[in-house]
Amino acid sequence: MKKSIWFMIVPLTIGLVGCSSIPEKGKKVTHAPGITHAPGAKVDLEKTSLVKKMLYEQYNQWKHTRYRIGGMSKNGIDCSGFVQVTFKTKLGVILPRSTEFQAQLGESVGKSELRAGDLVFFKTGWRGRHVGVYIEEGRFLHASSTYGVTISGLNEGYWKSAYWKAKRLDM
Repeated sequence: MKKSIWFMIVPLTIGLVGCSSIPEKGKKVTHAPGITHAPGAKVDLEKTSLVKKMLYEQYNQWKHTRYRIGGMSKNGIDCSGFVQVTFKTKLGVILPRSTEFQAQLGESVGKSELRAGDLVFFKTGWRGRHVGVYIEEGRFLHASSTYGVTISGLNEGYWKSAYWKAKRLDM
C-alpha cells in the first residue's frame, strides 16, 4: 500500500513544480525580454543540420546534469536555464531566463512542422510549465526534473499528454 501512494505523490509533485518561471536572482521583470545575439559566431537557425549538430554536442556535454530549480550550472540546472544556456553557447542567441517569457517568443508552429531548434512547451501542472529544444524525429533536448539533462520523445506518454505548444525563433 505504501508503494502505491508514492507512485501517485511523486509524479503529482513533479507535475506541480515542473520548470516554473524563475527570473534571475535579484531582478524584477515586468515585461517580456526579447531575443538578442551573443557576441561571436551565430548559428543560422534555418540550417537544421548544423543546429542538430550543436544540440547533440550540448547534450553530450551536459547529459545527466541533475535538475535543480533556479540552477544555471553543471551542478544543477532547470529547463528554462538549460534552454537559455544552450541557445547562448551553441547557437549564439540570448533568450530570456524564464519559461514564461520564452513561451512568448517567436512564431507558433504545428507539431508536425517542427524542426531542429524549435522550442517545445509543456503544461506540467496547474501553473507549471516546461520547455525543451526540438532536435529531430519527435525527440527533444531538455532538463528533466526526474532524469536531469536528457533527450525525450514528444510521443512518450507523459510528454504527449502534457504537450502545449511550439515556437520557432526565426532570426
